[in-house]
Amino acid sequence: MAIPDGPDPAAITRYITETWPDTIVAEAMGGTFFSCNEQSWPNFATIATGDDFDNASDLGREGIFRLNIGVTGRTFDRTIDPSAEPTHTALDRVIPHPLYAAQHWLSILNPSHESFETLVKPLLEEAHEIVAERENRIREGRARTSTEEAG
Repeated sequence: MAIPDGPDPAAITRYITETWPDTIVAEAMGGTFFSCNEQSWPNFATIATGDDFDNASDLGREGIFRLNIGVTGRTFDRTIDPSAEPTHTALDRVIPHPLYAAQHWLSILNPSHESFETLVKPLLEEAHEIVAERENRIREGRARTSTEEAG
């Protein structure tokens, strides 16, 4: 099985942090986590490079990684065919996350350049927007509470 010619985890991380400068990146246990809040860590995307979190994708294969993206239920339903049984080891195919599909997380192992441009980038845009908007609402609520307490 040939690995698709596409961005590696470092290139994806660079794309995310350059596109959304508010992104906070953490690395732990064979994973890279992307969030907009250092305290509560609601991730909008993750990259898994090992089987530390699950072994459904067989990430122990040389050069294989999984990009995970949290989207809305509507996007998840539009993207995933519920009648199809996902092959979690398939490369360059958007599938339900092996553990977090119920929370509307999608995955893709080693996206090709074409898939990254046409499928992944719009999904990342939505995922970042979900978390960034949530964080903005929380900050606005804190600011409003502080102003009310001071006034």
